[in-house]
Amino acid sequence: MKKCDKNAFVIKFIESSIVILQKSVKERFFQALGFEALALAICAPLGAWLLDYSLAHMGLLTLMVSLVAMFWNMVFNALFDKSQQKLGFKRTIGARVVHAMLFEAGLVAMVVPLAAWWLNISFWEAFILDIAIVLFFLPYTFCFNWVYDFVRAKTMVNRVAV
Repeated sequence: MKKCDKNAFVIKFIESSIVILQKSVKERFFQALGFEALALAICAPLGAWLLDYSLAHMGLLTLMVSLVAMFWNMVFNALFDKSQQKLGFKRTIGARVVHAMLFEAGLVAMVVPLAAWWLNISFWEAFILDIAIVLFFLPYTFCFNWVYDFVRAKTMVNRVAV
C-alpha cells in the first residue's frame, strides 16, 4: 500500500464510526487501568492539597473511587459499544459529550455515598464535592477516550496495512 493511500485509509477509518472493531476484555481492562492511573496521579495530591486531608487519606479514597470507576468504565463502555452497534450512530462530538455525561452521572450515583462515609461529611457536601470532581472529569473523560480511540484506530490500521 502506498504512503498516500495508507494515509487516506487512516483518515477514512478514523472518520468512519460505522466500522466498529470490538475491544477484548483485556483491552478494556488496560484502557480503564490507564484512565484510572492517570486520574489517580492527578487527583490524590490535588484533593489532599485542596481539602486539607493527608495524602494517604485522600489517596485511599481516590483509589476506592478509582476501583469503582474502573469497573463502571468497563461495563459502561461495553454497553455504549453495543448501543452504537445496534443503533448505528457515529462517534461525533455530540455522541462523545453524551458518552461522557452518562458515564459521569452513573459514577456520581456510586461515589457520593462512598465519599460521604470516608470523609465523614453529609451526602449534600459529598454531592457538592462530586460535582467539582465531575467538572474535572467531564473534559478528562472526553479527551482521554477521544485520544484513546484515535490512537487505537491508527494502530489497527497500521496492523492491517502490514
